[in-house]
Amino acid sequence: MKRLGGLLGMIPAASLALAVIAPTPTSTAAVDTANASIPVDAATSLQMSVTANCVAAEGTCFFDTSANLLAPQGVTGFPGDLWARQTTTVRTMDRSVYVDSKSDAPNTRMFKSLTDMEFTTIYFGGGPPEKFRLHGQTWPVDARTGTPRTDVPLIVCAHIQVVYAGVNLTSPDACAQAAFS
Repeated sequence: MKRLGGLLGMIPAASLALAVIAPTPTSTAAVDTANASIPVDAATSLQMSVTANCVAAEGTCFFDTSANLLAPQGVTGFPGDLWARQTTTVRTMDRSVYVDSKSDAPNTRMFKSLTDMEFTTIYFGGGPPEKFRLHGQTWPVDARTGTPRTDVPLIVCAHIQVVYAGVNLTSPDACAQAAFS
C-alpha cells in the first residue's frame, strides 16, 4: 500500500514537469499580414503584401494583396511600360475543405480546385500602388457536407511577376495564415 501511495504522489510531479518542458501549441491570430520582397537594384525592392482576416460569426474570411516598389523615398507604383501577372492562392491545411471565393480586381480570373482557389490578375501599364491590389472573400466549407468550416485556418499566398524597362522579376511568396475568431 505504501508503494501505491508513493506512485500516486509522483503522478502530479511528473505532470507538472511534462507541462513545463513540453512545447506550448502555437496559435494563429484572427488577422495575419505577411510581406515578401526582392531587390530590383541597389536602392529599390519589389514588395508583395498579403493580409487575411477570418470572422467566425460570419463564417467568412477576407483577404487583400498588394504589390509595389519600395524605394528610399517610400512606397511607389510601377512605371508606365509595366506588364505584370499576380497569382494569389487561397487554401487551408485540411484537404477536405473547399474554399468558395470571389474577388473584385479587374483582369482577374479565378481557377477552382477541390482544395484551393487561385486568382490570376494581369496588369497592363504602370500606376500608383492602389492599382495593384486585390480584395477577396472566401467561405471555407466541408467538401462532403457543404457545411461551413470555421475550425481550420485560412492560408493566402501571393506573388507577382513584373516586366518593365529591362526588369523581369518574380517576388517570393508572401503568405498570411488566419484562424477564425
